[in-house]
Amino acid sequence: MRAERRPSGAQSGPVSAVAPLGTAPAPLEARQRRRARFELSLFWRTFIMLALLLVGSSVAWMQTFRALEYEPRAVLAAQQVASLVNLTRAALVHSDGIARLSLIKELATREGVRIVPREPNDRYTPYRGDAMEERIARELGARLGSGTLVASSVNGERGLWVGFDIDGDAYWLLMDPARLRPVGGETWLIWLATAAALSLVGAAFIARLINQPLKKLSFAASRVRDGDFDASHLDERAVTSEIREVNIGFNRMAAQLAKIEQDRAVMLAGISHDLRTPLARLRLEAEMSVADPDAREHMIADIAQLDAIIDKFLEYARPGQAELRPVSLSEIVEACIYPFKDAADIAIALDIPAGIRVMADEVELARVLSNLIENARRYGKSPETGVARVDIGARVKDDEVHIKVRDHGMGVAPELLDKLTKPFFRGDAARTAATGAGLGLSIVAKTVERMGGRFSLKNSSTGGLAAFIVLHRAA
Repeated sequence: MRAERRPSGAQSGPVSAVAPLGTAPAPLEARQRRRARFELSLFWRTFIMLALLLVGSSVAWMQTFRALEYEPRAVLAAQQVASLVNLTRAALVHSDGIARLSLIKELATREGVRIVPREPNDRYTPYRGDAMEERIARELGARLGSGTLVASSVNGERGLWVGFDIDGDAYWLLMDPARLRPVGGETWLIWLATAAALSLVGAAFIARLINQPLKKLSFAASRVRDGDFDASHLDERAVTSEIREVNIGFNRMAAQLAKIEQDRAVMLAGISHDLRTPLARLRLEAEMSVADPDAREHMIADIAQLDAIIDKFLEYARPGQAELRPVSLSEIVEACIYPFKDAADIAIALDIPAGIRVMADEVELARVLSNLIENARRYGKSPETGVARVDIGARVKDDEVHIKVRDHGMGVAPELLDKLTKPFFRGDAARTAATGAGLGLSIVAKTVERMGGRFSLKNSSTGGLAAFIVLHRAA
């Protein structure tokens, strides 16, 4: 085995050439970038939908109310004005001159109604501002007679002016138009803002009631996923019957999974004693009783293979999260390639800058790299030379360290890449004769995940299979 470290820019020989680490991104990273779009949680989706529904309903109700208000309000206003004009006319007709002056003053003082003579040269503006004013003007004309004048200003003075006759004398009756105006825009805005605020508060409360049980269920499911069955218990006395049934079913499922996990741990704990003890006896008997050296060596190799397969099963089934601490990546890589220093069928080239430290479990990371190197040694040999050329490189990107282990072999069919990390899957028919259990890359993926990292595989653009590991960088 030849392990060489090449500085950046140095020329390398045909065996130890190092492909750039960043020639192709890991497929997992690409998928995560595609998924990194703006997403709303269930609470905010429910809240926004309820808020839009309630605010839209309030706006539609107010518009409908305003549209339906015009007609009855215009008729009522015209009736009030017509009654006031008729009463004023009757009072003035049946009073003498002195009493008439006193009545005019009394109306101006107490009711805010002025009565002035109407001159032929008076300039006035018809009362035709909006739809409601036009409706009031038409209603007054119908109630007081066709000769009635309704104006919004007379000689530049604004107000509600109604022109009428008393015994052939023309008069103007002036009153404040505010009593006839509909509710103003500011009032409507205040009502709308109040309704919107109450709608938003109600929507938030309803969305929280809907979201809270689902949030608890999501948290409990994450606890079950991490193996913490004690923290995954849900309330079985919930008021809502559907939520109560879901919680009861989830608790029963979690209890069953906890029992299965416990049984699995007990079963795995007994594998070492129940299988390795007979294997040890078989090996001893083979060494002592088999006379043929070739047969003895083959039997011992088969027993060693069975023992290695048991190790793989135990390693894959190891539960829990790894205990992370800052470790030197270059030191771990050096330790991993040391067992291959005398191997003639593998050549390793390193491209790892000094001083890179990652958050990992030292033993777990060494096991991951050793598995990848051994996998490249078995399946990444060049057809021409029969030697597996393995490149190991690392780069720092922000708070992450990207590690690449790449061989120069035949690679893998693209449709099989996603299946290589599944337990017991072998990449091609030639691998069925291998001495493994089909768990090597599965163990690597699971171990990297336990350390909070990401693992993916991709065919290199220049040939061979590349494994990508992304770990958190140590401060």
